[in-house]
Amino acid sequence: METKMKGMTDILKMAQKAQADIAALQDELADKTVEATVGGGMVTAVANGRQQIVGLTIQPEVAGGGDIEMLQDLVVAAVNEALRQAQAMANEEMSKIAGGLKLPGVLGNLGK
Repeated sequence: METKMKGMTDILKMAQKAQADIAALQDELADKTVEATVGGGMVTAVANGRQQIVGLTIQPEVAGGGDIEMLQDLVVAAVNEALRQAQAMANEEMSKIAGGLKLPGVLGNLGK
């Protein structure tokens, strides 16, 4: 019986460590960024590891032509690519902690 209790205690300690590691990683991911550029460098979006857009650059010549629809499409494309890259970065970092285990709901909580 005592061996089972020690085993349960060890499992609980491992779970607590994993939870602390995940919390630390979430904080770390807030400081990491990815950058996506579209339209031949005309629009650039920067996202952090929490899938938040933290920067957007639009070259002046894009708006000068008056083609607002093209500008909107480029912004959407840059933002979507930056978020895709941020998700991939977060997944890669999380897999290092999880040891390849799938932890449902963990990455969905990165932005919180």
